[in-house]
Amino acid sequence: MDLHRLPSLDLLRGFVAVGRRLSITEAARELCLTQSAVSRQVQALEEQLGTRLFRRGHRSLAFTAEGERLFRSADAALQQLQDALGAVRERARSRPVTVSATIGFTGLWLLPRLSRFQARHPGVDVRVSAHNRVVDLRNDGVDLAIRYTSAERAPPGARLLFHETVVPVASPALRVDALEGPEALAGLTLLEFEKPGYPWIQWLPWLASIGWGQARPRAILHFNQYDLVIQAALAGQGIALGRRELVRPLLEEGRLVVLDQLPAPASSGHGYWLLQAEAELRPEVAAVAAWIEDEAGQEATAPLHRLLAE
Repeated sequence: MDLHRLPSLDLLRGFVAVGRRLSITEAARELCLTQSAVSRQVQALEEQLGTRLFRRGHRSLAFTAEGERLFRSADAALQQLQDALGAVRERARSRPVTVSATIGFTGLWLLPRLSRFQARHPGVDVRVSAHNRVVDLRNDGVDLAIRYTSAERAPPGARLLFHETVVPVASPALRVDALEGPEALAGLTLLEFEKPGYPWIQWLPWLASIGWGQARPRAILHFNQYDLVIQAALAGQGIALGRRELVRPLLEEGRLVVLDQLPAPASSGHGYWLLQAEAELRPEVAAVAAWIEDEAGQEATAPLHRLLAE
């Protein structure tokens, strides 16, 4: 039989429901229909096929030979369809919200805050995808992405979370509260983020920008990941150029301090932007997006130059 001549799914569903129980009453209860509606479905199917599918007795039903043959195939086919649709629906219902961000942003900003999201939305599962490569949100199954860029290069539809401010930071264990001049660097190690194209977060251009181009530190340690720079600073291995908004929790806890006696920090011109894969967000994705924006909004109220735990 050609596909366009197949009976409708409603008729086959009514037939299978009756066949599974050999009861129109039970089938009607399962399908949330009246008994007469289910009877009409079976009769319509019999008329389309030109044969009887059930032998009707006094308060009893039995398959005809043709009905039993059709039932075996239709029941198996509908059961497969039920299983497949159930699996698809369950997966859609339980699919976690995937958030993509760089390794540094994830470790320094996102992860320390996730417990607050879980406390607010305990039923929402979140999957964090941390890497430094550019991804295609839809093709890679990413719901939300946080990207570091300038306003001129931000993708259409991206929403600014916060701008970036760069300040020198160090562990209190170094016992360096201030840098009063370029000569103060002579006995100190600088922790360098080795990232081409980012002069505002690298020491030599930064020192030149404040008029300290002649400074000669004791040593410079180079790292290819920004979170490693901050880990080295926490370990007391030297002074780092801190992205204030990312290291704010460490500053508030007193694990890092911002060094005084330097020019007021200036924005790098870059910031962190929130992107979404779909225009219409699933409720759980919208909840995560709203939470990220709420957390980011708190950066505007943080002191710009020095943060110390009381």
